[in-house]
Amino acid sequence: MSACGYEQGLITIDEAIQYILHTPKTLPTESIALKNSLSRYLAEAVYSPVNLPSFDQSAVDGYALCSNQTDAKDQSFKLIGEIRAGEESSLALSEGQATRIFTGGKIPEGTTTIARQEIVKKIDDQNIQIVESLQAEVDIRRKGEEVKQGQCLADTGQYMNIGSLAALSMAGVQSVTVFQQPKVAVVVTGDEIAQSPNSLSNAQVFDANGPLLENWLKQYGIDAHVIHVEDQASSVTALFERLKSEYDVIITTGGVSVGDYDFVRPCSMDVGFEQIFWKVKQKPGKPLFFAKYEHQQNNCYLLGLPGNPAAVYVCMQIYGKLLLDALQNKRESPSGFTARITHDLKADHRERFLRMLATFNQSTLEVSALSKQQSHMLSNLMQTNCLVRIPAEKQILAGELVDGLFI
Repeated sequence: MSACGYEQGLITIDEAIQYILHTPKTLPTESIALKNSLSRYLAEAVYSPVNLPSFDQSAVDGYALCSNQTDAKDQSFKLIGEIRAGEESSLALSEGQATRIFTGGKIPEGTTTIARQEIVKKIDDQNIQIVESLQAEVDIRRKGEEVKQGQCLADTGQYMNIGSLAALSMAGVQSVTVFQQPKVAVVVTGDEIAQSPNSLSNAQVFDANGPLLENWLKQYGIDAHVIHVEDQASSVTALFERLKSEYDVIITTGGVSVGDYDFVRPCSMDVGFEQIFWKVKQKPGKPLFFAKYEHQQNNCYLLGLPGNPAAVYVCMQIYGKLLLDALQNKRESPSGFTARITHDLKADHRERFLRMLATFNQSTLEVSALSKQQSHMLSNLMQTNCLVRIPAEKQILAGELVDGLFI
């Protein structure tokens, strides 16, 4: 073994990504109410049960007119009624007639155009005049002009964010078929982690990894079970034996390196987990561990993260998300951006994920590395909005293009 980064057996970042993407078996599907589908992936395409709009309607507050003239400017119309949004009306217009109508109101039969109220002059209570140029078919939303009944609204694999949920709601969709979300247990190892501020000793540290992972997963849409375990092989083994049949994913922090008290890897294999990989040629997060337990219909995947919190954060942004997505049949490599770096960077033996700040400078996206990049430091996350991947053995000069991922 030579300098850090040249250790035998390390795989590349891209190799690790491919293992994470293609090892997990897709979880079963379930049908749920649309309103509960936020942060889920569709397992079946959704087709519109209706036309959108479902009827011809007014796009503005104004007047529905019936006119056989090319331009209705200076033409007078007789008012015969009013139509509000949501109101069923039997009104029908003949030449020279008009009705007051409001945005979303159903267009009456005979309508040729809509005059927004700003271009209408009231002559008296029963007559109006158009004071500006007005062509036919203005401000009419035609039935099905956005979506036709039976049209595919969302395909399999669609991620359900607020926008997609709203779009399906507008079409009257009530339920969707999605992949089940993974059940996740977070295991924080290390006798050096204080269980509470009151139990903190001079040789212990506050727990950052538990809150970090619990809330990262909550933001993803998963309520995880967080467990602290002592650095005892028997305790770790017993915990893994129990969790492997209760959870789809176990995410651990610490205990994956080569120390005398690093029990995650050997104890997991003692209870039937099979190692997929261990150690990645990257910084931070070299001792990343990935294993699977597959027994009949019982599948569980273990992602062993290093103990240093910056490595935990970076590895979750890359590998944790990939694993959770893959279980829901979303198997795509991370997509990011290209930006110009504002300063030089020295070469390193390993590929690096650096925490950076991305900003626009006269329409050009630029990134700048933040100070305090060591894997035990988190304070720069107050400013970080992206991770930038720096190739191994490569010196980067100011102005060069680099690849990043918004976080």
